[in-house]
Amino acid sequence: MTTNRPLHLAAALRRPGYLISWWPWRALAYAGTTVPVAGALALGLGVVVAPAVAVLNAARQGRPVELPVVVFLAVAGLALAAVAPLVSAPVAGFERWRLGVVDSRPLPARRPFSGDVVGSLAARYTDAAAWREVAYACWLGAVVPVAYWTFAVLALLDLTLLASPWLVDGTDDVIVMWTTVDTPREAAPYAVGAALFLPVLWYLAGLLVAGQATVARRLLAGPPAEPAALREVTRSRARLVDAYEAERRRIERDVHDGAQPRLTSLTVQLGLARLDVPDDSPAARPLAVAHEQAKELMVTLRQIAQGIRPQQLTELGLAGAARQLAGEAAIGVDVRADLPRPVPEPVETTAYYVVSEALANVASHADAARAEVRLTQTGRHLVVEVEDDGRGGADPARGTGLTGLADRVAAADGRLLLASPAGGPTLVRVELPCRP
Repeated sequence: MTTNRPLHLAAALRRPGYLISWWPWRALAYAGTTVPVAGALALGLGVVVAPAVAVLNAARQGRPVELPVVVFLAVAGLALAAVAPLVSAPVAGFERWRLGVVDSRPLPARRPFSGDVVGSLAARYTDAAAWREVAYACWLGAVVPVAYWTFAVLALLDLTLLASPWLVDGTDDVIVMWTTVDTPREAAPYAVGAALFLPVLWYLAGLLVAGQATVARRLLAGPPAEPAALREVTRSRARLVDAYEAERRRIERDVHDGAQPRLTSLTVQLGLARLDVPDDSPAARPLAVAHEQAKELMVTLRQIAQGIRPQQLTELGLAGAARQLAGEAAIGVDVRADLPRPVPEPVETTAYYVVSEALANVASHADAARAEVRLTQTGRHLVVEVEDDGRGGADPARGTGLTGLADRVAAADGRLLLASPAGGPTLVRVELPCRP
């Protein structure tokens, strides 16, 4: 299945059909499920933050602060710091799952800690990812409620203006914005303005949720260098760039201009010779076999020539060619493409072979039931992601095809990143620069 639909809310907001798509409702669902989580976290933080603000205000005004209050704040602060890494774990797990409502891109799962219970608990206090989860929980409980309250006031004001003609009964004055109205006719212009503002309100809601989802992804995914995230598979380009490009051009030239025409001529000559040799001649059968082998060799050579620049890539484009590869795969493969701009031909060719080789690796090594291919453009890069639900544990050092894939990507001045924790899933991400 191939689709050009955006993969996340921020991309959908840039599309002209945003308001008539499902994305506004997905944003609303995400916001609705945010409220109870953020509210619970805000209450927990408020137990410490509210008294702390009161103490700071009293100290600023020169009023004495009672010792029990100071002791309470110290104990509560220490207790909060002690339980924060533990409480943030289920919150972060729920947020990773909930992020899929507005962002279909995979978010690396937290690798479970090995060892006994004591060791796992101790690891929560020394792991950088755990403290990023704490930071996200604090942000969700302190910043998000303020943003949501601001938006709620704006939405309530707009809905009040929209309903103002029905709120005016003609007996009492009603304050609308900066003036008062006492008849439905006077309130009508405000209702019209509020109706025109409704699409803007939908976009503002989308921006609010997209910003929240972006922060969640940044904090919960972590930097590529940490063990559970993507790690870069680097290979030297020095032995590849010049030799690979020169050899590719030589093979292409020799096939198209040399071997293919000569083999075509040989096939024709063998066919003519078969017509001149009687069927009962001892040479008839060997000649027929040679003719058939020459024709088969023609097909093979044509496939090799097309392999330099795959014919389906020229005819169908990158998304269509990826769909064709998915259809030929041994497992179920979904293809999602978000390619609003043309992709240079050399980059298309590299991306095609990345998808082809990655799917071959999945079929050979991953023991997966399904896979997904995602093609997106971010800035000046084409991003190719192939994810499977297999057993994981892929290691380039074990010769699982990733070394050759990394070499091909490096030759195009790109980079390959890999996330494959034991137990899966495995994600191969390739970033290719799209130079004009």
